[in-house]
Amino acid sequence: MKIALDVMGTDYGPKELVLGAVMAVKEYNCDVVLVGDEPTIVKLLKDYGADKNPHLTTRHASEVIDMHEHPGIAVKTKKDASIVVATDLLRNKECDALVSSGSTGAAVAAALFHLGRIRGVGRPAIATPIPSLTGTTVLLDSGAKVDAKPQHMLQNAIMGSIYAELMLNIKNPRVGLLNIGEEEIKGNEQTLATYPLMKEEKQINFIGNVEGRDINKGNVDVVVCDGFVGNVVLKAAEGLATAILTMVKEAIMNGGFLAKVGGLLIRPALKGLKKRLDPEAYGGALLLGVRAPFFICHGSSRAKAIKNAIGAAVDGVERNICSRIAEDIARQTKADKKVGSLR
Repeated sequence: MKIALDVMGTDYGPKELVLGAVMAVKEYNCDVVLVGDEPTIVKLLKDYGADKNPHLTTRHASEVIDMHEHPGIAVKTKKDASIVVATDLLRNKECDALVSSGSTGAAVAAALFHLGRIRGVGRPAIATPIPSLTGTTVLLDSGAKVDAKPQHMLQNAIMGSIYAELMLNIKNPRVGLLNIGEEEIKGNEQTLATYPLMKEEKQINFIGNVEGRDINKGNVDVVVCDGFVGNVVLKAAEGLATAILTMVKEAIMNGGFLAKVGGLLIRPALKGLKKRLDPEAYGGALLLGVRAPFFICHGSSRAKAIKNAIGAAVDGVERNICSRIAEDIARQTKADKKVGSLR
């Protein structure tokens, strides 16, 4: 199995991504094509003692799409940008999946323009796993499309349910619609129009409206929203997790002798909590609705996150998640047409 890795346009430069690839080929028994400035990549491989590793190859890309550039325009004008070259490898079946931690907007645009959507999918969605009290909750869309129609939200529910089942091994995942209350009559025009569609869809286990606090409780497995709301929720959750851990540490350090002694006693537990809340443990978020596994990581991803994202990409290919999405979306589209013909 071969994974394309876009190593450019990140907060820490290519070094963390190349190191993550070196770690991944050892752990997951896969091949990785490193896409970006070839001289830089070759030097880093030598630094890591991996320049002779046959599982690591390079593909030169002379351009980079920066975070401040307009994604759609940049993807169309920068034909030799690393994300474009990597996506072309995926489209041409030279690679089986792709991992990128550059501009999210550019990654989504490249996936749309150079890879394409699964037939019947209106808009792709980014599925992000979030730790909960009982395991993991999938949030989508977390940033691929800031505005979504009710039909797009319904497809997000179907794709998110497939993700939870195949990638997280959750049987009959519970699907909730993110709203400001549990009652069916609450919400804005978007959620009010989406609710009956999800309620009638037989391919999902819809449990109704859920609130933001339910995401981490563990009483829902898939939470559906549009990309604007989802991205705000995701960033707020990440910031809160970091703030809580920092405040606990400060309280221990500033609480006197007894607090420091207590801190030493609970140190193993705090390490476990930090590991559980660490977004790097999940690596990347899968862009659902495009024709091949396409993983998007934080721009600040370190080597560990990249390694785990490559592992998730391998998993996504082995579990044929894109084929399953294509089958279920085709079934839903066919059912919609049948209903429409009866009206």
